[in-house]
Amino acid sequence: MDFEENIMKRQNSSEYFDTVIGHIEDIVIGEEFQRMVNQFMECYYYEFEPGEENKIIYTEIYQKYTNMIEAHIVEHLNRKMTCFDMDLFAMELENKKTQLDGEIFELLYTLTDFLAFKDMVLDYKAFKEGAYDDLSKGISVTGLQK
Repeated sequence: MDFEENIMKRQNSSEYFDTVIGHIEDIVIGEEFQRMVNQFMECYYYEFEPGEENKIIYTEIYQKYTNMIEAHIVEHLNRKMTCFDMDLFAMELENKKTQLDGEIFELLYTLTDFLAFKDMVLDYKAFKEGAYDDLSKGISVTGLQK
C-alpha cells in the first residue's frame, strides 16, 4: 500500500471500519462460513463443561477456533478489499468496543475473549443436548434487494 492510500484510510477510519463490518457480515451469513463453524462445534462441543474450571484442552480448542475464523475472514476480506489492514481494523474494533452491539460483534469478540467463546460453545452444547428448542425452522433470512 502506498503512503497516500494509508493516510486516506486512517483519515476515513470510521468509514473504513463500517465497510469492513459490512463485508464481515456478508461473510458470516454465507453458507460456507456457517458450515465451517457448525463442523467445528460438532467436533469440540462435547469437551466443554459449565463451571468456573477451564481445562487445558479448552485453550487448545480456542486457539484452533480463532486461527480458523480469523484466517477465513481475512482471506475473504483480502479478496473484497484491496487495502484491508487487520491491525487498523483491530484497533478500531477495540476503540469502539463499548459502543458496539449485535451478533456480528459478539462473533468478533469470541476471537479475543475466551469466556465469550466458552459461552458460545456451551450454548451450542445445550442446544445439541435439547436444552433449547430448535427455532431455526421458523426463521427465514432474505435480502433487501430484488
